[in-house]
Amino acid sequence: MTKTTSSIHFKAKLQRPAEPANATWTFLILPKAASGKLPTRSMTTIDGSLDGASFQATLEPDGKGSHWLKVDKKLREAAGAKAGDEVELEIRPVDEEPEPKVPDDLRKALADAPPEARATWKDITAVARRDWIHWITSGKKAETRVRRIDVACDKLANGQRRACCFDRSGMYSNSLAPPEAAD
Repeated sequence: MTKTTSSIHFKAKLQRPAEPANATWTFLILPKAASGKLPTRSMTTIDGSLDGASFQATLEPDGKGSHWLKVDKKLREAAGAKAGDEVELEIRPVDEEPEPKVPDDLRKALADAPPEARATWKDITAVARRDWIHWITSGKKAETRVRRIDVACDKLANGQRRACCFDRSGMYSNSLAPPEAAD
């Protein structure tokens, strides 16, 4: 499929996640044809509108060659939509990926890390920083996160710019996938 940076138009059904049962957010899965027009199979930030309500968000890969979007309560209400509705979207990849929010524990570890780690962190792209953050935060256990922060600081100090063996498309691991729908 041809990749584009022009607007992509499509319709999708808003779904409520099965867990947590009291979730105030919804989500939608992009049709494969719409997702195929994006520049990458991995996380990508977009500007868009959902039933006329403007937003910026990062699409997540669904592990099946497409993407999914978490729609928070504020955006859903601005669009006048609810779970179960088919909504109309217009999206466009951003020209430059925004800086990711660095978790406090990683920020502290980087501050305490050797200067080489901080220099590499500062020199890598926002996408590479987002990949490191995702790799660190995707661990299921607290001790895994602590260990990954230590490994990341060590690898960054040695000049490694990318999180090794990170499947950015979600197609070869279960680390990236949409939630299960409640309905």
